[in-house]
Amino acid sequence: MINSKDKGKRGEREFANLLKKYGFNARRGQQYKGTKDSPDVICDVLPFHFEVKRVQKLNLDSAMDQAKKDCGNNEPVVAHRKDHHKWLITIDAEYFLKNLATEAIE
Repeated sequence: MINSKDKGKRGEREFANLLKKYGFNARRGQQYKGTKDSPDVICDVLPFHFEVKRVQKLNLDSAMDQAKKDCGNNEPVVAHRKDHHKWLITIDAEYFLKNLATEAIE
């Protein structure tokens, strides 16, 4: 059985690498800042606080509550995936739609 802390760290590296694949400079957060409210993944050019979950059963409400509690001035985002599935991102719908509309108009 895989240690859950190791699986979490691996998930954070996987998600940071996904961001890098699309041209974003990203890294694991706690290995650099080390505080409990550090985002799991840091990407300085994006206004997000990433809470990363690599679990089979996710309590999404709890994960989003944690991201909201720790996000400061950034938008809370939960990036999550199960084994053998693609990464998904959960973000506030109004934030997403407001920013999508802004991009579509420009």
